Amino acid sequence: MTLRILVTGVTGQVGSALTRKLAAFGIVVPASRTVLDLTQPQDIASRLDDIAPDVIVNPAAYTAVDRAEDERDLAFRVNAEAPRALAEWSARRRIPLLHFSTDYVYSGRGTTPWKEGDETGPLSIYGASKLAGEAAIREVAGQHLIARTSWVYAPTGSNFLRTMVRLAQEREELRVVADQIGAPTSATIIADALAAFFASPEGVSGVIQRADGLLHVAATGSTSWHGFATAIVEGLRARGVPLKVERVVAIGTADYPTKAHRPINSRLDLSKLSEVLGHSTPDWSAGLATVLDEFVVSGIKSPI
Repeated sequence: MTLRILVTGVTGQVGSALTRKLAAFGIVVPASRTVLDLTQPQDIASRLDDIAPDVIVNPAAYTAVDRAEDERDLAFRVNAEAPRALAEWSARRRIPLLHFSTDYVYSGRGTTPWKEGDETGPLSIYGASKLAGEAAIREVAGQHLIARTSWVYAPTGSNFLRTMVRLAQEREELRVVADQIGAPTSATIIADALAAFFASPEGVSGVIQRADGLLHVAATGSTSWHGFATAIVEGLRARGVPLKVERVVAIGTADYPTKAHRPINSRLDLSKLSEVLGHSTPDWSAGLATVLDEFVVSGIKSPI
């Protein structure tokens, strides 16, 4: 039987990468907002009845971290109520649900990489809404895998990489936070990891059992936002992209106030992922090099 794999958020960074990567394992049903509107959780079950997927992959989310502080109801509707509806439908049909979450469910204290079983403590409405979504899925108790990831970027969409590329072409100086630490993770690295789950001899259901429903999926290594920005600028210059920027200045979180608080320590322990995959994910710097190469191969000097 050919799997029908429903992927949400297909216009986003991870959803777009998954749509391409998972096509090797079945019929991918790309569920844009016009097909499956996560702001309307009450309609999800009837829409899924029409689509009749064999697997649901849900990278879609409300991700406007600062705006969520003023739009709590909308953030919780998309990030908590909609995942519950997806989980309830998949549990009734006894099919797997693969759902994405975030490093923002943690408090960011300390310097040790967070393990899946560590205590959570979100600092923002966004983080709290994503944690509520995780709790809802677990409460339904169907066949599920929650994949927490961090610092996601891609050649397309709204993300830190694309912002830095644009600013590096417009400004002589960039001031970037240097005391928040995590692993910049390309959407391709995430999609490759999920593809490995589908390719596993035990199948997605077997991977879910071994992972016990929760897994960190991110690039290996870590850096600061300042380190990431510096690597972007150096990588672009090495590939012949003309830039205006002369300096990338390190600043503290206190020097760049935002409405929502961010975790200082977003390091994720990936030992469980390595056990499941049988190998480590690429280092964040290798992931960045691959994405920057895409710009050059495509002949795009200014991807913004």
